[in-house]
This record gives sequence, structure tokens and C-alpha cells, in this order.
Amino acid sequence: MTEEKTNVPAEPVIAPLLPVGMPVGQLSPVVLAYIGDAVFEVYIRQRLVAGSNRKPHELHRAATRYVSAAAQARLLQQWMPLLSEEEADIVRRGRNTKSGQPPRNADPGDYRHATALECLVGYLYYRGERGRLEQLIDRAFCPVPDSTEETSPNS
Repeated sequence: MTEEKTNVPAEPVIAPLLPVGMPVGQLSPVVLAYIGDAVFEVYIRQRLVAGSNRKPHELHRAATRYVSAAAQARLLQQWMPLLSEEEADIVRRGRNTKSGQPPRNADPGDYRHATALECLVGYLYYRGERGRLEQLIDRAFCPVPDSTEETSPNS
């Protein structure tokens, strides 16, 4: 008897593991951002791979449009009205943490907001809130209305 394969794994490929006895809320924002950076990138890469048949260098170039500090800062702005009070608190902790020197090509404000986004992603990942994580990350792939269209005199 052969088992039919699906695209959805029964168990997570990478299960969140915390230090024994360490609640998620007690992890440092830097640690949450560290894992959140990796989780966010895997989600983005997976979406790009699933969306089209591209060469690896094209996938890499497409991914950089989503994982740059500026792109993550813009995405966080889209997320903010959707966040619960608890999630917004995690974002504030991530934004206000001392996470090191931003890369030379990144705006310091964008870098802090990107760290905040990654902190929230790490938090949701460790809490096992896969549905919520996917709901938020899906927003990266939704077209954002151009604010100039609304104020155009010809509309």
C-alpha cells in the first residue's frame, strides 16, 4: 500500500525548541529577533519557490525585496493595526532593544523596525502560532494601495 503525499507536512519541519523551563515571554528580544530573522526568511523563500519556477539567483534577488530592513519596516507598518496588545508589546520591546550596529546600507530607523518585526516573528514561532504567523507574513505578498491614487485629482 502506498501513501499519498501532500504538500503540507503532518508535523512542522522545524519545531520550536526553547531552553527547559524558559517561557517565551522571558526570552530576550535579541534572541527572538535572531530566530525571527531565520523564520521570516524561510517563509519568504518558501513562498517564492512555491509561486514560480525561477532560477536560484532570481529567487535570491526576489527574496531581498522582502527581507531588507526597509521592506520589513514597511511591512511592520501594515501589521501594526492588526496586532493584539500583547503582540504590539513584543514589537515595542524589539524596536527598543539594543541589537547592535545597523548595516551600512540600512537606515537606523528601518533597522530598529525590522528588528521589531523579526522579534514578533520569533515570538509567534516559539508560541507555536503558525496560523497567525502565516496570516501576517501573507501581507508581504498583498499589493499595497498607492496613497497617491486616492488623492489624484482625476479620480
